[in-house]
Amino acid sequence: METAYLDKEPARAEVDAWPGAALLEFGTPWCGWCRSAQPKIAQALASHPSVRHVKVEDGPGRPLGRSFRIKLWPTLVFLRDGREVARLVRPQDPQAIADALAQIEAR
Repeated sequence: METAYLDKEPARAEVDAWPGAALLEFGTPWCGWCRSAQPKIAQALASHPSVRHVKVEDGPGRPLGRSFRIKLWPTLVFLRDGREVARLVRPQDPQAIADALAQIEAR
């Protein structure tokens, strides 16, 4: 599991070209909702080591978050071969996260 938010976000074209399963986590290090979700995300990711996990610091003027229409943090965007398969906003249930991860790995 990635623990630090990226200082420089990837370009949307780069994300769209990623092969396989990926989880984009949008948030900030100071967000209380984001911090409280970390153990749940870690728990779910522990069973899915092959999933690429990228934490993107989001905020006004950040193009990647705007391209995914992120409104609340954390927002988890589950991708398979660069395409969105599932999305969870402010996840509280590790099982919901695990189920979404299984969706992107199963294809």
